[in-house]
Amino acid sequence: MLGRRQYRIKVLQALYAYFQGGESRLEIAEKNLLLSIDKIYELYYLQLSFLLEVMHFYEFRMEESKGKFYPTPEELNPSHKLINNRLILQLQKNSDLAEKCVRYKFSWTEEQDMVRKTYQKIKASKDYLAYIHSEVSSYREDQDFLEKLFRKYIAKSSDLQFFCEERNIHWVDDFELVAVFVLKTIKLLPESWGEKDTLMDLFNKEHETDPDDDRKFIRDLFMKTIAQSDEMGQLIDTRTRNWELDRIALTDIILIKMALTELLYFSQIPVKVTLNEYIEISKQFSSQKSKLFINGILDKLVIDLTAENKIKKTGRGLMV
Repeated sequence: MLGRRQYRIKVLQALYAYFQGGESRLEIAEKNLLLSIDKIYELYYLQLSFLLEVMHFYEFRMEESKGKFYPTPEELNPSHKLINNRLILQLQKNSDLAEKCVRYKFSWTEEQDMVRKTYQKIKASKDYLAYIHSEVSSYREDQDFLEKLFRKYIAKSSDLQFFCEERNIHWVDDFELVAVFVLKTIKLLPESWGEKDTLMDLFNKEHETDPDDDRKFIRDLFMKTIAQSDEMGQLIDTRTRNWELDRIALTDIILIKMALTELLYFSQIPVKVTLNEYIEISKQFSSQKSKLFINGILDKLVIDLTAENKIKKTGRGLMV
């Protein structure tokens, strides 16, 4: 589900908290790091749960409208196209999604106003009207409409974002990322996907001793960056003689230390991959000036460490 860049960002955030003194006990800091990643998984299911709750409300209002004193012809004979959306039915019947919603104790009972507002936006949209009046009936059409519905009315819902932030402060940063994975799920879910099939997994399924295992990568990057922090600090100092380290942003220092840790202690990650990843992350978490600083320092240190034969990579082409 998540990529290595998202794992690196989570490690960066955990290291920032650790070096700031937010949690001095290493084992607790590591536990909190893994918990923060598990929470992304919970948010993924929460967004899907909200989608199903809106659909449940839609069906409820459809039946309620039939009982009015003076229902319109449309209310008496409504279109069932959205209720019969094939992807919606798949998600509603899926045992994995149902089990996760119970495990995480999702409840929308107190949030019906938010559900109603989302329902009203969908009902009033041109996308909805075009969909229910379309003469096409296919899995692809259902898929395309649900993807559009989620992107416009759930992924961009400020009310839902606020609700998630109230539930978990870290979700304010994760909300958009998780929405991308929900959209990917909707887009890639096959028509053959059944009740007993599972949704996207957070980690790779390899055993934890596998060097490519995601969970092992996260732990190792976090623990080794801390363990080698002084050594990395000395390396940085050799290329920042005209700078005082305590005047360089902590985020920038941590990014450089993480990159150096990967270069020196992760033999299966190519040099180019490491450099590209941390430059990209610096664009998100550092200023333009800091990004150039990080890029320049890393380039110089790679030249130094390569000349000293300290960067050792296994496999063909990994020094590139």
